[in-house]
Amino acid sequence: MQGRTPSPGRFVFESPEAEPIGSVLYEEHVRLTSKSRMSPFAGYLMPLWYSSITAEHRAVREGAGLFDCTHMGVLEVSGDAAEPFLNAVATNNVARLKVGRAQYSYILDAAGNVLDDIIIYRRGETDFMVVVNAANEPKIKAYFDGLLAGQVVIDTADPNRKMETPTIRDMRDPASGADCRVDIALQGPASIEVLAGLSDDASFVERLRELKGFGLLNESLQDMDCLICRTGYTGAVIGFELFVHPSDAPRLWSAVLEVGAPLGVLPCGLGARDSLRIEAGLPLYGHELAGSFGISPFEAGYGWAVKLDKDFFIGQAEMARVAQSYDMQVARLALPATKGIRPVRPGDPILIGGVCVGWILSSAKVDETQYALAYIDRDGAQEGNEVGAYYLARSPSQVQQGRQEHLDKGQQAEADLTGTVVGRYEKF
Repeated sequence: MQGRTPSPGRFVFESPEAEPIGSVLYEEHVRLTSKSRMSPFAGYLMPLWYSSITAEHRAVREGAGLFDCTHMGVLEVSGDAAEPFLNAVATNNVARLKVGRAQYSYILDAAGNVLDDIIIYRRGETDFMVVVNAANEPKIKAYFDGLLAGQVVIDTADPNRKMETPTIRDMRDPASGADCRVDIALQGPASIEVLAGLSDDASFVERLRELKGFGLLNESLQDMDCLICRTGYTGAVIGFELFVHPSDAPRLWSAVLEVGAPLGVLPCGLGARDSLRIEAGLPLYGHELAGSFGISPFEAGYGWAVKLDKDFFIGQAEMARVAQSYDMQVARLALPATKGIRPVRPGDPILIGGVCVGWILSSAKVDETQYALAYIDRDGAQEGNEVGAYYLARSPSQVQQGRQEHLDKGQQAEADLTGTVVGRYEKF
């Protein structure tokens, strides 16, 4: 289905329904875990866990974990118009991005709605790679197609505004030939040592150790051309994303697990990915970004990636308004998770002084603490503030007993457990 703009500036995309398919690593997964642990996710069948979520979480924090990210969208944007196009499409300042560096950013429509959060990698002066979320890939491709065809509103104040048009290729498409790329993530303190074991180049380890966050290298790992990026989604201080040809992905996956086994490397599924990113305070599109609350980058805690001082980007006027007016934000909470304490769930209200100030977005248990990302009043989101959580009714019998099915902001209730607002982000 094609995207369309039914009202000025708003881009709406209706994704066609399709049966989930296996990623290029599907056969590797079913060799390591049962098919019952494979679950539909963003159009793919992905592993929820292999050993256990707890073991895989701990592996990333103490050794390293290997993640299948081959379902993520990988687009090449190239040509003389690539930089001006991306600088108009993305909220961050692509013109300041140096070759060999990457940058976190957002794609908005002209009404200021967040279409996706992305990472832009600059491989050359006129050669960029854009990684988008798997669930949003069809939407972003349709959006880019609409922009190139002049069918999407760019600026509500100037409906006739046009953009320069670069060349855009789907780097996961087999038609891209030798240039195809898919993503595998290796995250955790043992990552450098593991990758060192895949290369005979004595200088490789030094280059790898010197690679700063959001930097990238082109290397050969066991004769596989690999773009190595110091990026990730786990909160690990040391972690990499490895972009290789799809046909090389199974071999690289197996090689990393073989070399990494003595170092505590484990394959990790979606469960650990979620618990790790929640513990670290990282947002997930549809939960801590956009979603039912329409959470903006400023509310998500990433206002620094929205450069309002740029001459122009799509959605700039609305982001400038939000920057001056938002009164809710995402906060990271630490709540008890000792034996007998029920976990909080998305939608459960957060209370301060017995008054609802917001709601849980995501939560995960880590040892005897459950970390939660919640959308709450800015005034209440200060680190160290005590907060309460209220369990919404989860069955008709609980409703009959007087438990609420929903709390609006400002309503009163008695907290079922108490916790604390902790620092918004954490590195490990």
